Amino acid sequence: MGDDVFDLFGNPVRSGKGRKGRPAFEVTERNRNKVKLLLALGWANDRIANAIECSLATLKRHFRAELKVRDQMRDRLEAERIMLVAEQAATGNVGAHRVLGTLIDRNDRMEAESALSQQPKTDKVGKKETRAHSALAADEALEQELKQEILGIARHH
Repeated sequence: MGDDVFDLFGNPVRSGKGRKGRPAFEVTERNRNKVKLLLALGWANDRIANAIECSLATLKRHFRAELKVRDQMRDRLEAERIMLVAEQAATGNVGAHRVLGTLIDRNDRMEAESALSQQPKTDKVGKKETRAHSALAADEALEQELKQEILGIARHH
C-alpha cells in the first residue's frame, strides 16, 4: 500500500494512468459516499461523473442503486446531520445543543410550510376575469330579455 499515489484532491491515481488504454474504474466506498453527497446536493449526473472522474455510462453502471434513490438522498443527509448533532448534544456539548435547537426549528418550519402547501388553494379571481364574467352574465341577461320580448310580441300577434 506504500506505492499508492494520490492526486491534488486526495483521490487515488489509478494504476496504468498515462499508459495506452483506459484503466478499469474502481468503485470505492469514498466514491460511493461522494456520489450520495452530491446527489443530496442536487447535482446532475454529468457533474457527478466529472467529480469522480468517470464517464456518465460508468456512473450509471456502477452507481445505479444510488441514482435510483436520488430524491431520498437529501433527507438521508439531513437525518444524518441531525443524528450526529443529537449524539453530541447527549454528551453535554453546549454548542451542539444550540445547533440541534436550530435544526429542530428549521425542521418544524419546513413541516409547517409543507402542511400549508398541501391545503387546497382557493381560486382567486382577478379584475379581468371578474369583468369577463360580468360581461357574459350581462349578455345572457340581455339575451333572455330579448327572448321574452320576442315571445311577448309573438303572443300578441
